[in-house]
Amino acid sequence: MPGPRPYLMEDMTWEEVRDAATAGLPAVLPIGSTEQHGPHLPLSTDAVIPTEIALAAAQITPMVVAPAIHYGAMSRPLIGGGERFPGTVSLRADTLIATIREALLGLAKSGFAKLCLFNWHYENAAYLWEAADLAVAARGDIRVLVIEHPMPEFSPRELDELFPNGFTGWNFEHASHLETSIMFVLRPELVRRDRIADDQAARAPSWDVVPAPDDFVPRSGVLMKPTDATEEAGKRFLEASIGRLVEAVRTEFGER
Repeated sequence: MPGPRPYLMEDMTWEEVRDAATAGLPAVLPIGSTEQHGPHLPLSTDAVIPTEIALAAAQITPMVVAPAIHYGAMSRPLIGGGERFPGTVSLRADTLIATIREALLGLAKSGFAKLCLFNWHYENAAYLWEAADLAVAARGDIRVLVIEHPMPEFSPRELDELFPNGFTGWNFEHASHLETSIMFVLRPELVRRDRIADDQAARAPSWDVVPAPDDFVPRSGVLMKPTDATEEAGKRFLEASIGRLVEAVRTEFGER
């Protein structure tokens, strides 16, 4: 049986958490979702990826990786496929903000003063800053780093290399090339390779409508081209995101 994973808080004892906090280590809270990711990826995709990125970053600059928040903001059809799919379980904005705030305060109570919100689920981004602001207002002795978008800025050349068939925007990468490539690396056993197929909404304008018209919702939940996914691309995406997290933590909390 595998042993406990270093820096993963849920595998640590309370004494180990105490010692990490006393040593001044930052604590990273991955923010994900429980959301459909097409016929080929698991519902846990948005929680698995930021947790593994944070654990890899912790090997470079020590940080404690708290248990991920597995429920996220409402899935929007043109970004995440929408709420119509079985298995998607989401939180309203006020509930999500309160949940993140309480988790931050719980980490602060455990002794962590340097906290980081590391998000993967696209729809969560709008709510992280407010949750952090509320936590800091309640505890003036903490500082919260907010990383809403986990990927760094890529040059046009890098985008051409990473997306050889064209980059249509991060908002279309749900269950597509990016996430499928990463899951090839992180959890290949969870990828249903025989079910990978391209799809997209019949109509994707630059505005939204509530309730969503049927032609805003892709039939499979996939937004673009997971057939482009490769393990090589997954490694490059991971390296870039790990580097972004390490840079942000070292910049704001001091290099360790």
